[in-house]
Amino acid sequence: MTDKLSIDADPSKIATDAAADAATDAATDAANDTDTDTDLETNEPVKTMEPRLWRDDGWTARVIKNEDDDGWAVEMTLDGESEPSLVGPWTMGRDKKNPKPLDPPAFFTLVKTANEVLRRHEQQLHAMLHKSVKVRGEDGGSITVKLDIDPNEDNPTAVLSAYDVLGEELGRASVAPSYKLNVERAGKWIAGGFGKPE
Repeated sequence: MTDKLSIDADPSKIATDAAADAATDAATDAANDTDTDTDLETNEPVKTMEPRLWRDDGWTARVIKNEDDDGWAVEMTLDGESEPSLVGPWTMGRDKKNPKPLDPPAFFTLVKTANEVLRRHEQQLHAMLHKSVKVRGEDGGSITVKLDIDPNEDNPTAVLSAYDVLGEELGRASVAPSYKLNVERAGKWIAGGFGKPE
């Protein structure tokens, strides 16, 4: 025997039940969605290990068609970044047509290389923004003169500072971010009593 819908049923109850069913279906669909990048229960990044796409350890390796020739390339992108940190050639497979699939040793090597590239980039940026030279003071002691640049896009600034061997600050002055620090200029600044650098 089949149940019949009662004509006397409350219309608001039917609407509420339909909305609840729709919400439950949406939640179920979201939980079953395989395209998400995080596990909904643990909020941990989902590991992907496909022949041309690997995600793990905060990195994504993607094998792409090389735009420069007929071969393949691999790009390594740090999670949260829009641009790859590393792009390099990738090996052809045995059929000389398709790329070699990614595997654990290759992914480990790519992550290590990409981390080294980022570390070198950070070191180069630090070296560009923080320079120092040592100059002999009038008393024969060593004075360290530092140039620290803040590369703010709206208002870049730079500060020149001098320190004795004990780390005590001897002088400080604002300079243009384009200021070129060298031993000669530092010596003149010290000799001028740490005034406005030229």
